[in-house]
Amino acid sequence: MHTPTTDPSITDRATAWLRRRLGRAVVLSYAAALIFPGPGLWLRHTHNLPLGPPIRLPVSTAPCLLWLVLLSAGLQVPVRELGRVLRRPGALLAGLALHLTIPLLVIPLIAFLLHASPDSDGGSGLVTAMIMIVAMPVAAGATVWTGKGDGDQPTMVGLVLASTLLSPLTTPLVIQLLSPLLSGTYADSLAASIHTAGGGFTLVGVVLPCAAGILTRLTLPPSLVGRVLGVVVPVALAGSLVLTYVNASGALGSFVAQPRPLLLGAALVVAALVCQLSFALGRGAARLLRLDPPAASSLTLACGMNNSSDSAVLITAALPDKPHLLLPVLAYGLLQKTAANRVVRVRPLRALRSVA
Repeated sequence: MHTPTTDPSITDRATAWLRRRLGRAVVLSYAAALIFPGPGLWLRHTHNLPLGPPIRLPVSTAPCLLWLVLLSAGLQVPVRELGRVLRRPGALLAGLALHLTIPLLVIPLIAFLLHASPDSDGGSGLVTAMIMIVAMPVAAGATVWTGKGDGDQPTMVGLVLASTLLSPLTTPLVIQLLSPLLSGTYADSLAASIHTAGGGFTLVGVVLPCAAGILTRLTLPPSLVGRVLGVVVPVALAGSLVLTYVNASGALGSFVAQPRPLLLGAALVVAALVCQLSFALGRGAARLLRLDPPAASSLTLACGMNNSSDSAVLITAALPDKPHLLLPVLAYGLLQKTAANRVVRVRPLRALRSVA
């Protein structure tokens, strides 16, 4: 008996097409910010939305787009599949521990190397940006890369969810532990960001939209989940690209106005070093723990992939007078996707070799 198949909808095909080309789309967003930064700079500012005189609602584009991206991530969480992870939580607990520990190992090394640089503040600006990145929860996009590499998806989802829910506690803690590495005004600015991160940014801007997406999926009838995802996911993917463009406009717009090639080169080098060290430590820990290849892939991604969109929005909110700090954030966001692509490509290749 022939079983009828349902052809994927136009939105499903469009979403799959965009996901396959997400890396190129991110590069195009950076290029658009470099060539046409004006609209992005306008979107970075808070605008008052008139609701009728005399009521005006202040709206900021970046936090709204971040909300949309994280809401979509929550909607895609297969909560019922997490039971297996909770029954065998070894990889989940190891991933969380490493995600909190690796910043305390990598950032002091970076600060030590930059201290010998000719920069008057010993590279405190670059270290500040790196602290903002590594203090953030695991990037929701890590689940996409896990799926591409046939990794342990429930473990990856558990790591994203757990690190996000714990971020109101862990983000201020990591920032506070690493802030003594800074000097001058950057130390004061980071102290102010601790207040911002602990005072509601991670709770309202990160946890709440993710939790709203999870609860929405749990309450929706199964027949409607696919339809809602078919609308929200492509819109959120487009929103993530707009958010990348807005953040890049802030960094690259100021760079075009006042070119600082040495800063750009230093940002690329530092971001690459932090990214590679984080992925390498995650890969080494997975080998020491003797995890199976799918769990090892997920653990490696969790160690190296941080939510750079969160850190960009936090930097914009806490340090609006220092848009150049977004340069290493943007570099890290692109580099971690490149490193993740290598992880998910190498993992299936090794699995095929072991079978052969």
